[in-house]
Amino acid sequence: MELYAQIFKRKSFHIFRDTETVSDAELDELKDFIRTVRPLDPDIRTEITVVPEAETTCRRGAQYCILFRSETKDGYLRNIGYIGEQIDLYLASVNIGALWFGIGRPLAGDGEDHVIMIAIAKMPENRFRKDMFRAKRKPVGEIWQGETYPFTDIVRFSPSACNTQPWFTVNKDGELKVYRYLKPGKRGIMPKDKVTYYNRIDIGIYMFMLETCLEHDGYAFERELFRDPGDPDSEMTLNAVYRTERKSECL
Repeated sequence: MELYAQIFKRKSFHIFRDTETVSDAELDELKDFIRTVRPLDPDIRTEITVVPEAETTCRRGAQYCILFRSETKDGYLRNIGYIGEQIDLYLASVNIGALWFGIGRPLAGDGEDHVIMIAIAKMPENRFRKDMFRAKRKPVGEIWQGETYPFTDIVRFSPSACNTQPWFTVNKDGELKVYRYLKPGKRGIMPKDKVTYYNRIDIGIYMFMLETCLEHDGYAFERELFRDPGDPDSEMTLNAVYRTERKSECL
């Protein structure tokens, strides 16, 4: 599945109106795709299920909600973000609208390991983005330092909670250091005590988008992950280092 093209199409549907119906066949195909997603950290146990919206606290007009559960281990939130963005882009490819719904909860069952959900509904294709560059995002200079890549202007359109965009990438001779801002500034309606929680998910989303762009533009890379303790005395915390090179240079 070529997910890169979906970066330009996907959008966040804050409420679902004039929806169509996700067919049984489409639901089965979604579940098949979910079984193929790759985790950022395969040592973290996760569970992804699809349930009717009525079985959750979400009331945005969705047909289903995708529930993400995880054991609580170092890096589990960015792992869910990384996994979830694969699904987010897949959904756009089959005209299923999506909303990362952070405050939603399942109504029944053990919710202790619930992390987040994505609400979904089938949408007409004309409701998806036609011009991604009209979306509000930080300029390149606020999210990237050093020589830019062909995709630098693309990866900044990664989705994030309340559009906080808590990422900053430093490029030094092809080594990309990905940081999470600890003080993201405007947080919209997000409760102050939840900013760190959701921004750790956002970093996982950004890392998958970054890797998708690297692969599309012909870069090989090695990734090294770091703990994100969220030191209150620091402005940013390092999450990952990517050592990159053009694939033609690897031959």
